[in-house]
Amino acid sequence: MEADPYRREREEMVEFQIRARGVRDERVLAAMEKIPRHLFVPENWERAAYEDRPLPIGEGQTISQPYIVAVMTEQLEIRSHERVLEIGTGSGYQAALLAELAGEVVSVERLPEIADRARENFARAGVTGVRVVVGDGTQGYPPEAPYDAIIVTAASPTVPEPLIEQLAEGGRLIAPVGPRECQDLVKLVKREGRVETIPLGGVCFVPLIGQFGWRGEVSPR
Repeated sequence: MEADPYRREREEMVEFQIRARGVRDERVLAAMEKIPRHLFVPENWERAAYEDRPLPIGEGQTISQPYIVAVMTEQLEIRSHERVLEIGTGSGYQAALLAELAGEVVSVERLPEIADRARENFARAGVTGVRVVVGDGTQGYPPEAPYDAIIVTAASPTVPEPLIEQLAEGGRLIAPVGPRECQDLVKLVKREGRVETIPLGGVCFVPLIGQFGWRGEVSPR
């Protein structure tokens, strides 16, 4: 049996869905060509892992469309020595890509069962360098702050203030912000204690539940 049965699909994903649509960071492209996305989706969805769409991963959550993952990752401008905070571990795919690019990755997941599944996916894919923490992601993870880059993979009405506080000087934060249905993807850059906001376009993400996000339970994530 071929050791990597989806290698060609992964190469085509990178070439036609991502590079062709404007993503140019070669480190990001190489990471997406390396990480086996099919190991981060349920078995019955493996054949669809490299399609240009989000896929369900259980508990009402999804793994984001490859192009959106690439855009968000590129905009983080991660350097190899940096510490990155991810809010919303999900399947673990985004964190696996971050681990290829950064020095250290901390990922916060609200649902313990999803966190456990992500850890299993990391083990299957041979991914190291990611620490998964169960908790309220809208509060960030103060013990490891500050972070050079923060990525939020669920949508909140505004960027949670604790995340801005935990962003290092010169740090970048990417998050979908707006109503539950569809949002604006924004990039925040902290310079001399002030935050610049850069719009990146429209997106649709599942809601970020927590003290500084959407309060209480909503339809399943």
